[in-house]
Amino acid sequence: MGIWPVFFEGYKFEGYKIEKKSEDKPKEVTTTVDDKKLQEEALKELNSLIGLNKVKEIIQEIYAFSQLQIKRKKEGLATEPIVLHMIFKGNPGTGKTTVARILGKLLKSIGVLEKGHVVEVERADLVGEYIGHTAHRVRENVKKALGGILFVDEAYSLARGGEKDFGKEAIDTLVKEMEDNRNKFILILAGYKHEMEYFLNTNPGLRSRFPIQIDFPDYTIDELLQIAEVMVKNRQYKLTESAKRKLMKILIRDDNSREIGNARLVRNIIERAIRKQAVRVLNKINITKEDLITIDSIDIRED
Repeated sequence: MGIWPVFFEGYKFEGYKIEKKSEDKPKEVTTTVDDKKLQEEALKELNSLIGLNKVKEIIQEIYAFSQLQIKRKKEGLATEPIVLHMIFKGNPGTGKTTVARILGKLLKSIGVLEKGHVVEVERADLVGEYIGHTAHRVRENVKKALGGILFVDEAYSLARGGEKDFGKEAIDTLVKEMEDNRNKFILILAGYKHEMEYFLNTNPGLRSRFPIQIDFPDYTIDELLQIAEVMVKNRQYKLTESAKRKLMKILIRDDNSREIGNARLVRNIIERAIRKQAVRVLNKINITKEDLITIDSIDIRED
């Protein structure tokens, strides 16, 4: 039995053994009408994401790889283990959670995941206050995630405590659950790029357990403006040209502090503008449909 590394551009599967051709009849993976609809919906969501071209390419590769392994197994061919635990690295608001949800739908649609749901947790949801409490919390959250994805945001914070901190116990329990519930859920650890690199370097045994690592870059100014227009359109509003110019001015000003925002910053600006617009329009005597849908520069605050 040989060793066959499988490479995709952007990440790598290392050192997995090729399975022998199965002599047993492979388990049938049937695709229902609902699965096909879910698949189409998820692919549409993925392709409609603004920017993130490299991320979308990798997700497409993961999806194609997983689907082909299922088809190979059905034909009695040797297959590669589908090991999909991942590291997502990037600033807040760069689409990490959104991509995880899309991935869950895609993998559910082809039978890799039974449910495809995403359970989002952070340090406070996993780390307990006394001996044994942490392991219990981790197991409970893994139980909720079975058949789907457990998404641990700011995962690096699990390693920030001292000797008496239970963060390490959370990490150890997660590793054990990955073994005990092999192929029953996907674990995604997410956080700032540099912090996640430090986290992996200080926990050397972890890196090999997460064969897929994806970088989520900051959005460009143009991409953030596109995101703003999509957010506004989805809410049945529109931005005036002066509102767009003011928004661009704010985004350029805050370009060096992306860790505080990206798409999240844009959403906050738009939601605040909608509230300001409501106050402005309500004070008018005759309110037209155009008034109801228009966000002007006066509605966008710079502070």
